[in-house]
Amino acid sequence: MPPPPIDSPFLTHPDPNWLDHDRDRPQPRAITPAVPSTPENAGKAPSDAVVLFDGNDLSAWCSMDGSPTKWIKGEGYMECVRGSGYVRTKQNFGDCQLHIEWATPTPPHGEGQGRGNSGVFFGLDRYEVQVLDSYNAKTYADGSAGAIYGQYPPLANASLPPGEWQTYDIIYTAPRFDRIGNLVSPVHLTVFHNGVLIQNNVALTGPTSWLERAPYQVHPQKQPLSLQDHGNPVRFRNIWVRELGKAGKKEFTLPDELLVRYAGKYERGGNDFIELSVVDRQLVAKMSGARFVLFAESPTKFFAKTTDFQVEFDSAEGKPQSLTWSVGEGGSKANRVD
Repeated sequence: MPPPPIDSPFLTHPDPNWLDHDRDRPQPRAITPAVPSTPENAGKAPSDAVVLFDGNDLSAWCSMDGSPTKWIKGEGYMECVRGSGYVRTKQNFGDCQLHIEWATPTPPHGEGQGRGNSGVFFGLDRYEVQVLDSYNAKTYADGSAGAIYGQYPPLANASLPPGEWQTYDIIYTAPRFDRIGNLVSPVHLTVFHNGVLIQNNVALTGPTSWLERAPYQVHPQKQPLSLQDHGNPVRFRNIWVRELGKAGKKEFTLPDELLVRYAGKYERGGNDFIELSVVDRQLVAKMSGARFVLFAESPTKFFAKTTDFQVEFDSAEGKPQSLTWSVGEGGSKANRVD
């Protein structure tokens, strides 16, 4: 395996740009820490976190295709509705710390994998930390509560009785791929279940899956987080995430229908075009023989990561008639021709 990239989280040597005990080294930024939850009331996120659900609304979440979710909001919690499908965040996240609280149904129903089943996924729907009622209940070890599904059983069963609020605190390190799609470093996960370390920086062999050991497939470093609909009314509350390392621009996964509206041919002038298509839920631009994978900064604005190439559409309503594009500076208009 080649050496890790410069931004790899596995390069943990001290920064050579600073002396030991250097008085001029910048101080850590001060934040307000999280307020712990109680059995009756959800806590409060730290001041530097992105709050994904605080009990008030589901505005940070949608269905996997970007349409409004059919999950329901109760008094301080969100609940899975059988057959509604997974929910995902609108915003994308790479390396992060995730805090999430969950409760399985009481009285319990079903056995094994049919008992209070859900899951917390990173990389959209690729890497699962299992949610399950494992209190005095038995299933296969690598499918129990806190398991990295199909790969790593938890180091301990820290489950509380059904109906009680439980916590996961998860550190996720996204995989790294080189420019031609080779895996450079795998996913790593650390999980605390109700304050107990149950996964200690484990390296995933690839996506978690049922019936197979799936290989890695190249994907963007930042992807939505998602929660599983496994047919059980599992509840969630007090969900927040802290981005680790260099956060960079915010990124979002937009509704499929919106991306399709943007796809098309735009003339820059002199019979020269920008051609946009949708590939794996992302816009891809072709211009002057170059190809750019575009990432959404907002519902109308996109950027590439290999070159400072930016595109902004004139509207997110209907089929846009023009866009403004730029490379490094300025901005020029291109009109839709298809």
